[in-house]
Amino acid sequence: MTTGIHSFRPNPGSTHKRKRIGRGPGGGHGKTAGRGEKGMWSRSGSHSKRGFEGGQMPLHRRVPKRGFSNEPFKKKFTTINVSDLVKFDKGSKIGPQELVAAGVVRRVKKDGIRVLGDGQIDRALYVTAHYFTESAREKITKAGGTAEVIKL
Repeated sequence: MTTGIHSFRPNPGSTHKRKRIGRGPGGGHGKTAGRGEKGMWSRSGSHSKRGFEGGQMPLHRRVPKRGFSNEPFKKKFTTINVSDLVKFDKGSKIGPQELVAAGVVRRVKKDGIRVLGDGQIDRALYVTAHYFTESAREKITKAGGTAEVIKL
């Protein structure tokens, strides 16, 4: 006997018949169809608001709200290290587009690229970014390159 794609069957017990609700008393789920007698959920079209807890004070109102959060105003930089610039050849001009194209960063965040001074660099590169730390600027210029700040 050959086994082909036409002879595949689900494993025994892995599939079940759909529960047919509201199809009379013989089906076991007739009359109220498993919804009980009266009440909110017995009717069609009933729904509750997001976070509704049955009249109990909802969690988002129970939790104390204190202080100030600076999160909406926080600067969001894409950070790279000086050691990440080793991927580029000597004398290359490196900006945000080149960093994305080379796969050093996936995307440039809202406030731009921030170059940090972790690692070493051994070649002269022309780097343009939105922010440089002092150590990063020092290492790039010491290697014979330049670090130019881009304004947003």
